[in-house]
Amino acid sequence: MITADDFIAAAKTRGHDFYTGVPCSFLTPLINGVLSSQALTYVGAASEGEAVAIAAGAWLAGRNTVVMCQNSGLGNAVNPLTSLNAPFRIPTLFVTTWRGQPGQPDEPQHEVMGRITQDLLSLMEIPQAPFPATPEALGPALDEAVAEMAGGIPYAFVMKKGDVRDEDLQALPRTLPRPGRRADWPEAGPRPTRAAVLERFLTLTDDRTAVVATTGKAGRELFTLADRKQHIYQVGSMGGASGMALGVALNTKAPMVVLDGDGAALMKLGTFATIGAQAPDNLIHILLDNGVHDSTGGQATVSASVDFAAVALACGYQFAASCSSLDGFEAAFRAASESPRPALIHVRIAPGSMEKLGRPTVGPVDVARRFKDFLAGIRPAAASVGAAS
Repeated sequence: MITADDFIAAAKTRGHDFYTGVPCSFLTPLINGVLSSQALTYVGAASEGEAVAIAAGAWLAGRNTVVMCQNSGLGNAVNPLTSLNAPFRIPTLFVTTWRGQPGQPDEPQHEVMGRITQDLLSLMEIPQAPFPATPEALGPALDEAVAEMAGGIPYAFVMKKGDVRDEDLQALPRTLPRPGRRADWPEAGPRPTRAAVLERFLTLTDDRTAVVATTGKAGRELFTLADRKQHIYQVGSMGGASGMALGVALNTKAPMVVLDGDGAALMKLGTFATIGAQAPDNLIHILLDNGVHDSTGGQATVSASVDFAAVALACGYQFAASCSSLDGFEAAFRAASESPRPALIHVRIAPGSMEKLGRPTVGPVDVARRFKDFLAGIRPAAASVGAAS
């Protein structure tokens, strides 16, 4: 058995100081230890997959990350681990508990996952080891993890009950977000296409603005219109773009924009709450809502009945707007740029995409590295997502 401080100190000497995840009773002492340290960052996520996406963004912004969760949540993490971390070669230290360990009494819902935890990690091609539960094992185990992650892959520790000694949480002050402001621009003729909105967006941003584009045709159209070093195009991990953008926004002074879709946003709606709670003052969340899953044949989403601006404000965003025209979008973007953030712009657009739409010709690994290099070179100035001159 080790203490939380033992692990935290050893991990910090190896650069790991950004933690995110979803609690488990086995993780209680470790999470409490992180929360009690002013030198560490902990972002509580709404789901395990969201935590993986947040950590991916934080790594792109230069942090070494740790994701913590219960093994019952591995199912939620499979998608981003295999379709975000794997293609983009993004490492993270992944600490999962071992509920339902064979031979150890536990709740019935943990029985299957308890039998397959290690097998599931192996199927995802994630190297793993038992959590280092003695002071003597800690350093060598972390060194092995760091060596494996140098190849751009996650590395997992599987934690048993009692591996880390219990300790109390030191309560830290929290600031509740103030009520946000809403603005709406009414319908004004036919709804614009996604490509038209993206074209207008590109005229409104400068070369300091980092952009995460959600998977599917949003990223493909953005690449076709303008491939810039500050763009990253998700090729998988549907719903993870906003979490990834949050991880970036919390760790850079760069203005941050995420281009989201209605289907993707609905898949990880809990990320709205995490963004509102973390309150990054450099993040604008643009939700391009065409009411359908465009990449898979145009099946309807349920977005027609969702007031995303109201959801964002209820979750703590400081500004939210809805619009359905190019001029309305531009006005909303300028207002968001001049308002306290985080901000959401919900743009209702027409279904459909550009003709002869290609795919990014820059591979995910190269896109991720150039994006990381771009963030590393950002001047440490106050973030401002204003109009380009």
